[in-house]
Amino acid sequence: MHKTGDVVLGGLFQVHFSSVSDLSFTSQPQQPTCHGVYVLGFKLAQTMAFAIDEINRNTNLLPNVTLGYTLYDNCLELGIGFRGALSLASGQEDQIVVDDTCVGNPPVVGIVGDSSSTNSIAISNVLGLYRVPMVSYFATCSCLSDRQKYPSFFRTIPSDAFQVRAMIQILKHFGWTWAGLLVIDDDYGLHAARSFQSELSVSGEGCLAYTEVLPWDKDTDELRRIVDVMKKSTARVVIVFEIPSRMISLMEEVVRQNVTGLQWIASEAWAESAVLQTPHFMPYLGGTLGITIRRGEIPGLREFLLQIRPDLHHNSSYGNSMVRFWEFTFQCRFAPAPAGWLEGGGAICTGQEDLGNVDTEYLDISNLRPEYNVYKAVYALAHSLDDMLRCKPGRGPFSGDSCATLQSLEPWQLVYYMEKVNFTTPSGDQVSFDENGDVVPIYDVINWLWLPDGSTKVQNVGEVKRSAFKGEELILDEGKIFWNFESKKPPRSVCSESCPPGTHMVRRKREPECCFDCIPCSEGKITNKSSSLECTSCPEDFWSNPQRDYCVPKKTEFLSYHDPLGICLTATSLLGTFICAVVLGIFIYHRTTPIVRANNSELSFQLLLSLKLCFLCSLLFIGRPRMWTCQLRHAAFGISFVLCVSCILVKTMVVLAVFKASKPGGGTSLKWFGAMQQRGTVLFLTSIQAAICTTWLVSSSPTPHKNTQYHNDKIVYECAVGSTVGFAVLLGYIGVLAFLSCLIAFLVRNLPDSFNEAKLITFSMLIFCAVWVAFVPAYISSPGNLADAVEVFAILASSFGLLITLFGPKCYIILLRPEMNTKKAVMGRGIVS
Repeated sequence: MHKTGDVVLGGLFQVHFSSVSDLSFTSQPQQPTCHGVYVLGFKLAQTMAFAIDEINRNTNLLPNVTLGYTLYDNCLELGIGFRGALSLASGQEDQIVVDDTCVGNPPVVGIVGDSSSTNSIAISNVLGLYRVPMVSYFATCSCLSDRQKYPSFFRTIPSDAFQVRAMIQILKHFGWTWAGLLVIDDDYGLHAARSFQSELSVSGEGCLAYTEVLPWDKDTDELRRIVDVMKKSTARVVIVFEIPSRMISLMEEVVRQNVTGLQWIASEAWAESAVLQTPHFMPYLGGTLGITIRRGEIPGLREFLLQIRPDLHHNSSYGNSMVRFWEFTFQCRFAPAPAGWLEGGGAICTGQEDLGNVDTEYLDISNLRPEYNVYKAVYALAHSLDDMLRCKPGRGPFSGDSCATLQSLEPWQLVYYMEKVNFTTPSGDQVSFDENGDVVPIYDVINWLWLPDGSTKVQNVGEVKRSAFKGEELILDEGKIFWNFESKKPPRSVCSESCPPGTHMVRRKREPECCFDCIPCSEGKITNKSSSLECTSCPEDFWSNPQRDYCVPKKTEFLSYHDPLGICLTATSLLGTFICAVVLGIFIYHRTTPIVRANNSELSFQLLLSLKLCFLCSLLFIGRPRMWTCQLRHAAFGISFVLCVSCILVKTMVVLAVFKASKPGGGTSLKWFGAMQQRGTVLFLTSIQAAICTTWLVSSSPTPHKNTQYHNDKIVYECAVGSTVGFAVLLGYIGVLAFLSCLIAFLVRNLPDSFNEAKLITFSMLIFCAVWVAFVPAYISSPGNLADAVEVFAILASSFGLLITLFGPKCYIILLRPEMNTKKAVMGRGIVS
């Protein structure tokens, strides 16, 4: 198709089909031939002609410049399309007489086309060397975004890279993480497969259950194998990059094997293909979601399409294309008709038939998608020419601030303006190209609706567009989507269901990362919200709940006043204190009696007071450990017991002094161990323990400590002793005093007195030492708050032992045997039996 003009644009469209030649490389192939009529391709060519006619009538765009065109048919054959592109770029095509005024056509300044990615790659490789701008309306291969290889390539259809991301957005929206991928065996399909695998790997939004390359020819065995893979796979979603004519072969095999229950996602190449929307295929393809080119409005296009007439274009402007189209549309033949045509009932074309009376895809303008891309491509070239011609000399972008002119226009100069073009179509869509020659990406999402009457409707259910702030943005109207399943809901397509709370993923060997097993988190760990591959440990003071889905504060454990054990020990401590108070009262009341006055009653009172302190200090070991209680408990325990044992030791020494004084020459013994010396000895021995405690507290003080070694799910509050040496010295000092008391008391156990206190002291010290010797291993081996309970028990046991053994017999005599509470009875004379 040709039209003269001041500036000529070229176009490549598929108006006919080609016969595939033998490429077995065993014989010389024949030249490809074109046959049949591809109505959509013819309509696209007419759309370019309409756009140029509209621009020529527009006084604001390219005023005083007439655009012409030269359109070639590529028959969807690389060789034919490549030859046409070179002819357009060089102007050396066969001579064509136009209006009898000139012969041939000048080289075009830009080309609209090609539709195929493979053709566009081959053509752009050559035209790019000369920087001839080429604007494709249907080539989507992401490889064409490589500006180093294709410096003059532009397109008004989004790249497959965006189409792939748009599909991934749909998968993500419906939670489909397990899908199959089928691609055509050419640049379009193979690059799409690579992009899909790369994008899924980067985004982590899903996995491919299988990736299969569909055969270019109708290889029945290979198709059977591929469909068998689809049938056996657990993936319920199938994504297909294919052209309609090849898609038919695949669907025939799907129907033969009756593979149902699949959700199909169509690439833009076949998303609106009418040849697949048949009652034969729709039981399987119903509900298909497709990514398709943005639909637009082109006012006046239908009226332009209705104007064509073979009789108006009988010259070489249209060639055989119009004749073939007319014959195909009206099912007639122009005279002379082929042999047997009339005999078979065929009609003769007159050229006066009315296109408006025919139901044909050619006149359908309700869904202009590739046509809209052609329209935008023509306008992009026109706007770039307009911008170039509006350049003011001296302010131009080229060397010496010069401008380009139509008379001396170089292709690379137009490429410069193409890269900067920016305009808005009548439909309100902005058209501009990025640094890779790609248009601002936007896709419509369509759905194949299978109606009850068996008819098919393709409806728009959303869009995917790139936002400067949100990236790829998917907008879907889910209420309009038809799902071809019994549930009428989206299918589930996952290799493994998401792990429930309290578990983490363990990937299966030699399987995609979407296939995994769910393993419960170990104790103390919960599901990691940022990484499902591992569980995360709870903070130090927290522990996992039984479901392992969130952390709860650990239970705290210490010897509490509210625990049964704590209550018992507290009651026992208070009981001991009360008994000490009662005994002290008894002794005070009977302080003048011999048994009280015997062996220094003052020491007995001190001993009772120290025992009371021993009972009370055990309360410091009960309750939540705090700094002051930790520091005070051992100091109070140590000093109280040293005071107690010191009193016993002094009492024992008094007994020894009395024993020695009873012997000849021993009268001076009592002189050096009077009341003042006894008090001083008790004070001196106690001050040593006070010094030990002070040194311990200053150097390494006991502190509250959270112990998690005994129970992972509990915090045991305890007092860390700080310095083990200090604690050992404290206990050792008490042990030394107790041992000395026991030893001295044992030596004077056979005094002649009827009431010999040395025997009681010996017995009490044996009990005391036995308790504290047993305490050491029990304390070391007791976990947590039981260690405090062991220490409290040792304090109480030893305190009761001293109280009962030392004061029990005396109270018995005072209260029950008053006749023995006499000086004679105590001295062993006049004992009442």
